[in-house]
Formats: sequence, structure tokens, C-alpha cells
Amino acid sequence: MLAACCEHGQAPFHLWFFLYHYQMNKVGQTVAEAIRARRSIKSFKSDSIPEPVLQELLSLMQDAPSSWNFQPTRVVLIRSKEQKEALAAAAWGQKQILEAPVTFVFAVSIRGWDKHMDEILKTGVSSEAWPQKFADWIRENAPGFQKGLGEKEREYAIKDAMIMATTLALAAQERGYGNCYINGWDEAKVKQIIGVEGDKNIGIALVLPIGVPASHPKHPGRLHPSKTIFTDRIPSPAI
Repeated sequence: MLAACCEHGQAPFHLWFFLYHYQMNKVGQTVAEAIRARRSIKSFKSDSIPEPVLQELLSLMQDAPSSWNFQPTRVVLIRSKEQKEALAAAAWGQKQILEAPVTFVFAVSIRGWDKHMDEILKTGVSSEAWPQKFADWIRENAPGFQKGLGEKEREYAIKDAMIMATTLALAAQERGYGNCYINGWDEAKVKQIIGVEGDKNIGIALVLPIGVPASHPKHPGRLHPSKTIFTDRIPSPAI
């Protein structure tokens, strides 16, 4: 649409500006459009996210895959003024948390699979997604694999949480809502804020404010693919 209306670059600036913001903010984007349009939003408008839209985003987020389908991610929605202020302080004053109507804290239950495995396997079989034989194989093999990870068990859970966060970020972008991945915070303070202070089974993966962008930053650019994408091996010494 933008290219068609601005053929040869001759469209008036105000029309180009309108169409650019339309593309960045339009609802019903394709996956490719959402990926291209998404930016790290540093400032949000005060507009709320309608509850039906929020519930749809949560539903889409929950469809994210996870290792063994063990679903270790625990998501906390920060919505009250008091909690926003506390979380922003734990994130060294990042104002996006104060401005966005909702900030998602992605935490992980590192050993939650041990508690929920029976329910997960039962659901997989009853939904006819898995044959009973496959569920039995998971029951026999997954616990040993998980325990064998040792300290890396937390890392595996964090990876699953990042997949879920990215699923939410793109779903939100498709609905016209911006977001910002925040990886700067004091974990102990964040855990205290969400009510799991001192719980060694819980780790914090990411903080993700979502809302209507107050502005649309330009794309900051990426390194040339020749420096980041390779076939079969990374050159040595690494670039």
C-alpha cells in the first residue's frame, strides 16, 4: 500500500507519514509484516488494552511450544500503579514499565515439570495429540534427561520462556500493540515483587511491557548476513 501510493517517491510528505504509521500500527498484519514492523518501544500512550484483546493475546501466548511440552513458564501481568512503580525501580527506572498498561514478567518454574507431568501427559493422550506409547516414553525418559541437565535445567526453562515471550510480542504487534524486551533488572527484587522471594525453583527470564506506542522508532539496522549467518560451521576465528 505504501509503495503503491508513494510511487516514484512523489507522494506528499504528510501522506507518506500517515501511511507509514498506518503500516506500523495496523491491525491484522501478516506474520512477516509484524516482524518487519516491530520495534523496541521506549514510550507508550496511556491507552488501555481492551480485556477481550488481552485475553486473546494470553491465549495465543499459551500456544507457544516448550521442551517436552513441560510448559515451565509462569507469567505475571503487572497492572497496578504500585506494582508498576516497584517493578520499574527494580529495572533501574525504565519508564516503559510505568507507561504501558500491562507489563508481562516471564518467570520459570525450573522443576515445575515434576509436579505437572502427569496432567501434561494425560492431556496429550486425551486430545489425541500423542499415542499412549509416546506418553509412556516421555514418562520414562524425560525425568532422567531433566535431572541430567544439572545447572543447565534453569537455562532450558529460560529458553522456553523466551519462545513464549516472542510469541506474545508478535501476536501483540499483529494487533497493533508495541512492546519492548527488557533484560535489565535485579532478579531478587523482581522475585520479591511477584511474590516468590527466595524461591530457588523460580527464575526470571524477561520483562515485556506492551501497549500503544507513543512513537515509532526507525529500524536501527542489522549487521550484514555474511557476518551473522553461516552454512554448516562458524568461521574460525569467529567473526
